[in-house]
Amino acid sequence: MPAIKVLCIVYIELIRGVPLISLLFMSSIIFPLFLPEGVTIDKIIRAQVAIILFTAAYVAEVVRGGLQGTNKGQYEAAASLGLNYYLSMRLIILPQALKIVIPPTVSILISAFKDTSLVVIIALYDILKTSQTVLSNPKWMGFSTEVYIFIAVLYFAGCFSMSNFSRKLEEELDTEKQFNEK
Repeated sequence: MPAIKVLCIVYIELIRGVPLISLLFMSSIIFPLFLPEGVTIDKIIRAQVAIILFTAAYVAEVVRGGLQGTNKGQYEAAASLGLNYYLSMRLIILPQALKIVIPPTVSILISAFKDTSLVVIIALYDILKTSQTVLSNPKWMGFSTEVYIFIAVLYFAGCFSMSNFSRKLEEELDTEKQFNEK
């Protein structure tokens, strides 16, 4: 399917070549200019779509690397079993490739989690902006250190839990370790 292949290459290279901030600006300012009169899409949804498209391009590139990193003998083994392209990908190639790409995929997802704070640039409130708003209230001015430590702990907990889950998933899927134990 050469047409789909070209579209995917153009999409991935175009998105990876543009910073997330510019995609957020485009979703916030430029995109509404192309909508018909009277049609509006919520700013939060536009920001979510921009972040999703950005992250998807990076994940697609990581999965492509995993597919290329899979031993060519696996493709030949699938062909020798008489499996067609879709069955060989689903049953043999993709499980191995996806096991290879767990660490870089989690790294991209952690980065995307932290990049969500960039939505403040397009006038959307995130946890940091909400904290700044709360701290502008005279009743809360003395608690700025505690608030920022709390936010740091939230980000750390999110990133650490994703990283920990990744490590456990890698251990569960470690077929060499399971084979050596038997």
